[in-house]
Amino acid sequence: MYDILIVGAGPSGASAALFAAKAGKKVIVIDNDKGVTKRAWVENHYGVLEVSGPDLVSTGKKQAEKFGAELVDATVESIEKKEEGFVVTTSEGSYEAKHVILATGFLADLAEKAGVQTKPGTEPRVKTIIDVDASGQTNIPGIWAAGTTAGVSVHTIITAGDGAKVAINVISEINGERYVDHDVLK
Repeated sequence: MYDILIVGAGPSGASAALFAAKAGKKVIVIDNDKGVTKRAWVENHYGVLEVSGPDLVSTGKKQAEKFGAELVDATVESIEKKEEGFVVTTSEGSYEAKHVILATGFLADLAEKAGVQTKPGTEPRVKTIIDVDASGQTNIPGIWAAGTTAGVSVHTIITAGDGAKVAINVISEINGERYVDHDVLK
């Protein structure tokens, strides 16, 4: 069983995966490679002069893998609550996880199918978002959401930060104490 399963490997999902894997959690990311960032040109991401969306997504995935996150190319079809955790069924098989982070960009249909509460979107072209509290928790304990699908701005720097924030909150819940990730200059 995975500690954390993340649906989506765009900026919010890959950032969540990076933080969770770096914290020593067993992490799997399910991504179908259809995210909107793959069509972007980015010149407003702090620390990056300019980058194509595909390169940004590729780098994010590599960072998550560097710390041990497992990436699977598949489409998530359903999320089912079990006695302990969840079973996530994909086009390529099923996976069990204690926590699920939805980082599905403009799409909330998977969340709705799983019984997660949604509400009208606030960003242009985003019709429906997942209803989350300030930590990223949904109405179903153990299912979290981050990024555009959770109602934050579509800008990559903001969705990436939101993915990191939600991952830190999940890690903190798993650990039973507040988690902080600080690297020091070598």
